[in-house]
Amino acid sequence: MLLEDVPWATYVVLRDSIDSPGVRMTYLKGRLEIMSPSRSHEVGRTQIARLLELFCLERDIPLFGYGSTTFRREDKERGLEPDECYARGKDKPTPDIAIEVVVSHGSIDKLDVYRGLDIREVWVFEEGAFTVLTLRGDAYQPVATSEVLPEVDLKRLAELAGWDDQHAALRGY
Repeated sequence: MLLEDVPWATYVVLRDSIDSPGVRMTYLKGRLEIMSPSRSHEVGRTQIARLLELFCLERDIPLFGYGSTTFRREDKERGLEPDECYARGKDKPTPDIAIEVVVSHGSIDKLDVYRGLDIREVWVFEEGAFTVLTLRGDAYQPVATSEVLPEVDLKRLAELAGWDDQHAALRGY
């Protein structure tokens, strides 16, 4: 559902009032999109998160996870909940990486929202592959590998994220 001309205060009240993992809100300059993730979306999101966290644990790479925490900035009129997000090394005010699993496209450009939140990298997982976008100045640029986690083989991660058997995927990783 897309709502137009929604004041910032209304967005904040709605977001703070509806404390449910089944509701995601994206706010961009008066436009508010409210979505409920599908089962296939959540399975993919969880699979990717488990694999990435396992990789970092096994490689002794400190990773701070935020899940789908709401990030917002009133001065930029932006807010959303990433599918998953992480900071490398330690807790930070904003994550270094946001992961977006695309099953269907929404009406609001999430990259514009992420840009306003100063999220360094966005990993978009769509149709079985990752696209990594790094914030350069005021725009995201595609890059071949993550600058935050260059150790991660994203092709292998994408392959395992598509396995039906989550346990086997984790053991295979």
